[in-house]
Amino acid sequence: MSSRVKIFSGEKTKYLAKKISAEYGSELGKIYLSKFSDGEFQPSFEETIRGDEIFLIQSTFAPSDNLMELLLIVDAAKRASAKKIIAIIPYFGFARQDRKDKPRVSIGAKLIADLLSTAGVDRIVTIDLHADQIQGFFNIPVDHLFGSTIFVPYLKSLNIPDLVIASPDTGGTKRAAAYTKFLNSDLVICFKQRSKPNVVGEMTIIGDVKDKNVVLVDDIIDTAGTITKAADIMMRRGAKSIRAVCTHPILSGNAYENINNSAISELIVSDTIPLKEKSEKIKVISSAGLFADVIKRIHENQSISGHFEFPTFG
Repeated sequence: MSSRVKIFSGEKTKYLAKKISAEYGSELGKIYLSKFSDGEFQPSFEETIRGDEIFLIQSTFAPSDNLMELLLIVDAAKRASAKKIIAIIPYFGFARQDRKDKPRVSIGAKLIADLLSTAGVDRIVTIDLHADQIQGFFNIPVDHLFGSTIFVPYLKSLNIPDLVIASPDTGGTKRAAAYTKFLNSDLVICFKQRSKPNVVGEMTIIGDVKDKNVVLVDDIIDTAGTITKAADIMMRRGAKSIRAVCTHPILSGNAYENINNSAISELIVSDTIPLKEKSEKIKVISSAGLFADVIKRIHENQSISGHFEFPTFG
C-alpha cells in the first residue's frame, strides 16, 4: 500500500501552503504551536502521520525563527514515525552566505544544509537559490526549481516589443541569459561594486538599452538599492521602459519607497515571501501551482525535468 501525502506548514508560510494544498487537492494538515512567555515555542502534529509522506512548507524569511520552527517540525515528524519528510523551502534564507568572501566569516548556507539534514529531512525542494552551488552543500536530493517557470509565460503574454533582458549584477548573468533564450531577446549586464552590504557603490551598464524595453531579472530584492539604481541609469541611457522580475521580494528597509520613486514601471514577484505593503507597481504571480505539481510528481516518482523545458508551457 502506497503512503499517503500530507501537507503541513509553519506559521508564517500558511498563506502559501493553503494555496499549494488547494492546488494539490487536499487540506492543509494541522500543527499546533505552543508558545512560552520567553519566546520559546514547540510545534506538535494534531493528527497521526505514521507511515505518511510529509511535505513541510516553510520559507525562512526573517530567517532565524522560521528556520528554527522548521527544524522542530522536522524533528517532530521524525519522532512521529513519518515515512518520508520533504521540506519545501520556497525562500531559502542565509543563501547569500554561500562562501567565505572575507576572512573569519561563516558559510551560513552550508550550516543550514547540515542542520536540515541532521534534523531528518529526506529531500529539499526550493526555487531560485541565490547560488546554484548550495545544492552541493546537501547530501540529500535537492530539487532546485526556477522562477522563470512562472515568470516567462507572463512576460510572453505582454508581447513587449524591442525587449532586452538585463541582470542587475554579474552574479545573475546565467539567470538572465536563460530568460533571453526563451524570450528571444538580447542581454544587458550591470557591473556593480558594493562598499558594504545593502549599499551599492559604482555601477556600469554593459550593453545597449537605447530605445529598448528592459526587463531586469533578479532572484532577491532586499532594500531595492541595486535594481532601482540600475533602472534609473538605464532610463538616462535612453531606455523606453523598465520592468523588473524578482522571485523573492524581501523588500526591507526603504525598499517600497525606493521602488515607488524609481523608473521601474512594474515589479513582478512571486509569493515565496508575503508582501509587507501594497504597491500599484507590484504584481504577484503565485508559485502554488508549480509546487503542487512537484509534490504530485515526487509522490508518484515522476520526473520534474519538464519544468525546465519551456516548450511545455506553450
